[in-house]
Amino acid sequence: MYIEHYGLAGQPFQLTPDARFWFESRTHRKAMAYLGYGLAQGEGFIVVTGEIGAGKSTLVAHLMATIDRARLNAISLVSTQVEGDDMLRLAAQGLGLATAGVEKARLLDAVEQRLEQELRSGKRTLLIVDEAQNLPVSALEELRMLSNFQIAGKALIQIVLLGQPEFRDKLASPGLEQLRQRVIATHHLYAMGEDEVEAYIRHRLGLVAWQGRPDFAPGALAAVHAATGGIPRRVNQLANRLLLHAAVEDADMIVAEAVEAVAADMNADTPAPAPAPAAPPQAEEERVLPIRAARSSPAEPANEPASPSQAVPFADPALLRRIAALEARAEEQEKMLRRVLTLLVDWVENGSPETAYRTHAA
Repeated sequence: MYIEHYGLAGQPFQLTPDARFWFESRTHRKAMAYLGYGLAQGEGFIVVTGEIGAGKSTLVAHLMATIDRARLNAISLVSTQVEGDDMLRLAAQGLGLATAGVEKARLLDAVEQRLEQELRSGKRTLLIVDEAQNLPVSALEELRMLSNFQIAGKALIQIVLLGQPEFRDKLASPGLEQLRQRVIATHHLYAMGEDEVEAYIRHRLGLVAWQGRPDFAPGALAAVHAATGGIPRRVNQLANRLLLHAAVEDADMIVAEAVEAVAADMNADTPAPAPAPAAPPQAEEERVLPIRAARSSPAEPANEPASPSQAVPFADPALLRRIAALEARAEEQEKMLRRVLTLLVDWVENGSPETAYRTHAA
């Protein structure tokens, strides 16, 4: 209804992931950097976690839209609570293999042969498994066994695991030590900040020929952030209802009071979950881990502390200055990390550290 009312070219806040609406928030930018590093290694596991609706599937949709399909055969699976044998069959079906009535030993051999064919034809194979928190240990172990396939020292398959926050706890369990040793990069998607929510909404509206009608009054987008916790899917749900409400009222301006009223109506139908943190806690946010002890990994990014005024409102001036210095240091370390990741990716692709250094020095 509101699409025609406001002359939009399409649905700006659909819930289905669509790479066309990719928005590079701070946490999604970091996730892509770690995915880029991991993919350049061509082996092992990459793990991305996040709250429900944090944008994991959108991240994958963006990745799938940007990869070179002539060089990378990407297979995407949405897992259910399947055991190891069923996970193997799902992977085989993703490779285009028939699985009905085939015993496991023969199926493993067929999978290995297909992966070798892909590699010899110039294609690497990437297996993306969503909802990994639902996988039992047997299925994760089956994926680890697949990651063992190699030829002439080159891995035949690389695996990306996407899951909700509890997957990190499962991965830390004692029975998955061997899989953890093969994880080369991890990232946790955090919620968007208030400034990002505003940019996100205007970005998506701009992609459907929005001409500024309806617009948002001062405080309205801050109210959207407060009601959604900065989780992209929740923002989409609320923004969609807001536009519908505005069309019904024939309003050209969405005010904070309207946001609060619509959010209250939505919460009356379904209790809102607790908002996710907009910034990483004082713990490791993401890691780049070695597959072997001999391989060094890039420096880990510093955490992003809250601003002094938000973190310690009654702190003394000396403490505030120290926190400000830590913020500046964290920002500088993040810049250094991104440069190191870029150099590592170029090193792997070009075959020599000197080539990578000369490229970026130029």
